[in-house]
Amino acid sequence: MLFELAEEAKDETTRAEAEQALAAVEADVGKLEFQRMLSGENDRANCYMEINAGAGGTDSMDWAAMLLRMYTRYAESKGWKVEINDFVAGEEAGVKNVQIRVEGEYAYGYLKAENGVHRLVRISPFDANARRQTAFASVFVYPEVDDDIIIDIPEKDVRTDVYRASGAGGQKVNKTSSAVRLTHLPTGITVAVQNERSQHANRDVAWKILRSRLYELELKKREAVREEVEAGKKDIAFGSQIRSYVLAPYRMVKDHRTGVETGNPDAVLDGAIEEFITAQLLGVKNPNRGVPE
Repeated sequence: MLFELAEEAKDETTRAEAEQALAAVEADVGKLEFQRMLSGENDRANCYMEINAGAGGTDSMDWAAMLLRMYTRYAESKGWKVEINDFVAGEEAGVKNVQIRVEGEYAYGYLKAENGVHRLVRISPFDANARRQTAFASVFVYPEVDDDIIIDIPEKDVRTDVYRASGAGGQKVNKTSSAVRLTHLPTGITVAVQNERSQHANRDVAWKILRSRLYELELKKREAVREEVEAGKKDIAFGSQIRSYVLAPYRMVKDHRTGVETGNPDAVLDGAIEEFITAQLLGVKNPNRGVPE
């Protein structure tokens, strides 16, 4: 509306105000999208990435090395640090498998979008007859989690109830309220102790048990995350790819999950993958942009 009024009145001041207001709205929308995109529990964490050659022989090993370079360049563009933890070279070229650690804010949040099988179609430099070959490599990303689990329980998160301890059949153990019950409000975990003679001793034991229960709960949560990521692994072969990189007979990169595509594979292989990652994380779908297979 403000733009329309500025156009009608040919008022440059009003036009400038409208542009500023629009820019502010777009910035706010961008922040909301970013928060929605990277709101996972481990999204801010560093991460590990594994790249494994699949079907395609020597071409697949060369392809795995190309992906390693692509992700290294992307990480550098984000200001992240990349370390190679494990590297198994291919027999003739490239790499059979490699694991890297990526250190930087939101490294896992962004790179988790790359989980899956990546497909390359090109004229093979390893084929004496210069035939077109298809190669596959898998990418597996998981967050870096501290080995030491620190259980910090704010007292405001725990309700403490004291009551009189009693023995079997209602026999009173003592006449004071020495038994202690702790209720961890965020999880609902309840711990009750009445074995010790004093309330102080029962409270200490109850807190130790509560910390142990929360430690066990955290271990189960982390195991569930690992199982979920492992379940996302697929065979490194045709039919499982999330993205195709075609260098011949035409030049195109297409993400099969979102439909995002580009005709500049050289830029993509040089690390320009932000558009693909953002579309996947935001759940953007663009099924109308077809690419020949």
